[in-house]
Amino acid sequence: MPDYLDDLRLAHVLADAADAATMARFKALDLKVETKPDMTPVSEADKSAEELIRGQLQRARPRDAILGEEYGITGTGPRRWVVDPIDGTKNYVRGVPVWATLISLMEAGETGYQPVVGLVSAPALGRRWWAAKDHGAFTGRSLTSATRMHVSRVGSLADASFAYSSLSGWEEQGRLNGFLDLTREVWRTRAYGDFWPYMMVAEGSVDLCAEPELSLWDMAANAIIVTEAGGRFTGLDGSPGPHSGNAAASNGLLHDEMLGYLNQRH
Repeated sequence: MPDYLDDLRLAHVLADAADAATMARFKALDLKVETKPDMTPVSEADKSAEELIRGQLQRARPRDAILGEEYGITGTGPRRWVVDPIDGTKNYVRGVPVWATLISLMEAGETGYQPVVGLVSAPALGRRWWAAKDHGAFTGRSLTSATRMHVSRVGSLADASFAYSSLSGWEEQGRLNGFLDLTREVWRTRAYGDFWPYMMVAEGSVDLCAEPELSLWDMAANAIIVTEAGGRFTGLDGSPGPHSGNAAASNGLLHDEMLGYLNQRH
């Protein structure tokens, strides 16, 4: 059985390089920002961080494929690195520190490609989280300075903290009423957005989170970190893993209840 720890060490090296590049341009007055065809922003820092990661991967893992948000897929084979150079670009370009580089290794199996390594690095927050298959989930400064993470044991929606990104996507999908019903049932709601709620689920500081529309590179790293911390990560359809185009993550105890609300259509 592969243990993926060499790949995890490489992910840390990749993240170190990306962090240096993204922090160097964070809050830069001359940062160049373009609009992609889907009307989302992309900065020069997104592109340079992905180019850095791709360059290092091509040297260190020349036989592996790479899928990135900015440059698509290159290569073929059973192993595929999935990269979001800056998750939270809108925050990045406005000087909000909630953004991260997401790096995952996915491996082909009987159920398609599944994440086996995941790393989320948020240098402006001074935080990093990671996991490898069957090795647990951790947070800390480095592999040698880390704390193991576990999801919460909250078993009642009335005691649960629920995190989300925004309301507009739920409304567009006709799920807003169910979403609002869920917010009325839980103890607390906060719109932290992007990668952060998933990391909070893994750490046990939040119990539930969900987003209605996502890409694979938004989810692959988050998915294995949540599951290795003992939680559940599915699509809104309940399918495990990061392939549904949307996501729900929880401590596992409240997952089916959350999906029940979020799948109500009015």
